[in-house]
Amino acid sequence: MSETATPAVTWSDVAGGVMTVTLRRGPANALGLPIIEGLNAALDAADADGLVKVLVVRSDIPGFFAAGADIKHMSSVDAESFTAYGDRLRGALDRLASADRITIAAVDGLALGGGLELAMACTLRVGGADAKFGLPEVKLGLIPGAGGTQRLPRLVGRGRALDIMLSARQVLAAEAHAIGLIDRLVDAGAATDAALALASELCTMSLPAQRAVIRTVDASFDTPLDEGFRFEVAQEQDLFEDGEAKEGITAFLEKRAPRFS
Repeated sequence: MSETATPAVTWSDVAGGVMTVTLRRGPANALGLPIIEGLNAALDAADADGLVKVLVVRSDIPGFFAAGADIKHMSSVDAESFTAYGDRLRGALDRLASADRITIAAVDGLALGGGLELAMACTLRVGGADAKFGLPEVKLGLIPGAGGTQRLPRLVGRGRALDIMLSARQVLAAEAHAIGLIDRLVDAGAATDAALALASELCTMSLPAQRAVIRTVDASFDTPLDEGFRFEVAQEQDLFEDGEAKEGITAFLEKRAPRFS
């Protein structure tokens, strides 16, 4: 499989609807401008390809998924440059979080600070048994500033999120799975293989329907229940009229696998 690269990020050719994006900025994948620019370049490539249904984000640095923001860079900038850096990081993570495609974080090793924020921006998270997670920004006199204060409570609840952020503690993989911070727990070192297997499974489903599921679930956090019901009905109606529902229903009746685009 061929790869395209920036100095800090590589991405694979699309195979079966799956693109793999690899973080490779030693020693710990600090989320400085090289990784931010590399993520944006990989997402540009996925957008241009048009065939990417699932994007898997992994690390090539042993012991680290991503260790957090680039503190060395932060120490050398003024307030205006710090704000600009944060905006660029948030922009890249917001692109990962969009409902245009499914994204999976394959986490082995440490996912701390911005690294955990990157993982939480993905649709799903697969964690190896040796993975550790945390948002330790209070140790620096800061708060998680790339979505952590918003995404973590949505995944684990207010109390657990406050416990993790206020104490700056590291959460082991087993606890992360138990509280919903990661979605699948696998053997140490197996996160990438498990994420790719999951990606291949997800690619057999209808992408328009998957996008609608993500939009509808995300809307449930911000809307009253009755409004959420109405949004759900509208999404389902759109899929029935203009989506791939006809093919799915026909395939079910004909007892064959659906041929989704």
